[in-house]
Amino acid sequence: MNLEFIEARDIPDAWFQCVYRILDKGSKYVIDRGSYEGQERLEFDYITVHIKYPGVRPLIPDIPHQLGIPNPVADGYLEEYLPYLMTPIKQSGEEYTYGERLSGWGYDYEYASIVNQIEEVIKMYNGKGFGTNQACMEIGIPSDIESNDPPCLRLIDTRIKDNKLNFVVYFRSWDLFNGFPANLGAIQLLKEYMSGEIGVEDGEIIASSKGLHLYDYVWDLAKLRCGKYE
Repeated sequence: MNLEFIEARDIPDAWFQCVYRILDKGSKYVIDRGSYEGQERLEFDYITVHIKYPGVRPLIPDIPHQLGIPNPVADGYLEEYLPYLMTPIKQSGEEYTYGERLSGWGYDYEYASIVNQIEEVIKMYNGKGFGTNQACMEIGIPSDIESNDPPCLRLIDTRIKDNKLNFVVYFRSWDLFNGFPANLGAIQLLKEYMSGEIGVEDGEIIASSKGLHLYDYVWDLAKLRCGKYE
């Protein structure tokens, strides 16, 4: 396994660095099971991305117009996506949402009780102080192993240090070109909400994954964005 580490200023910088590096360091393989089965992925074995100032705007990449390719996240998407991260809103036909797993309103599963993890973490820090390792919000549940489309995001861990709320997130699988900036942008907005409720400053994001990847249909776009198109 090759372990990669990237230190970035903000989310767009992290996205660009990851795209640039995966073109050189990623491993190609055919997808036997999962999204786009039978096609190829270019994937990091394992990567950790340290984003020091994730709250810097804009939260999403802005690709230069002269390149003639669309931005990976459309304007206004984060505002539409945020309720899916913070509330149990779920559309017909959806098996789950991250917000359903995090907020817990009206959601129940075997071996667990209904709990709003977001509000419980806020309550924990406000009621007991900042010296704890227990303020971790989990998305994955045991029965996900049987799902054809299990959650990519598995946990959002938290730590308050130097009066700043920091997030440590893990994705089992992660679409780099579109999902990475959209997910991190929404997670950053969640962090800003929680830091405000706790009464601390907004902090850093450390994101890791053993499955950060580019699907083959965006390889040419990635090369064009990074000036590596042949």
